[in-house]
Amino acid sequence: MRIGVISDTHDQLPAEVAAVFAGVDAILHAGDVCSAALLGQLAAIAPTTAVRGNNDRDLTDLPEVATVELGGHRLWLIHDLGRLLAEPASDGVACVVSGHTHRPLNARRGTILYFNPGAAGPRRGGRPRTVGLLHLHGRTLTGEIVEFAAAADG
Repeated sequence: MRIGVISDTHDQLPAEVAAVFAGVDAILHAGDVCSAALLGQLAAIAPTTAVRGNNDRDLTDLPEVATVELGGHRLWLIHDLGRLLAEPASDGVACVVSGHTHRPLNARRGTILYFNPGAAGPRRGGRPRTVGLLHLHGRTLTGEIVEFAAAADG
């Protein structure tokens, strides 16, 4: 099973994302979506779960935290990892997906994978645009950061 992971789109969904996410089984958006229409574009690729980020003032129907069960793995989805109030291991969580920092993270701490796909939206501070893929094979869960140059980056 392959899961597309995206964050901090800020109402921009570069066309290159569709190519990276081609064939994924699901998409997780870790907040700062900024547009319900963008969620519709992602849902056209694969079933999409999203959480509210600090810039999602108009998307009040999105939860701040979501628990997702995929391929026998429990994942937590939150925008700002600093706002995580519970211990993931105590809830059987295999992976915590976050956004907010615009910096990719693919690090295991004990049994938990902490995964931040970086930012797919506007470039900040010279950072590249990135998304992520989670690969679920039986009891194994691994993450991959995918860097891309959007046509708008010229």
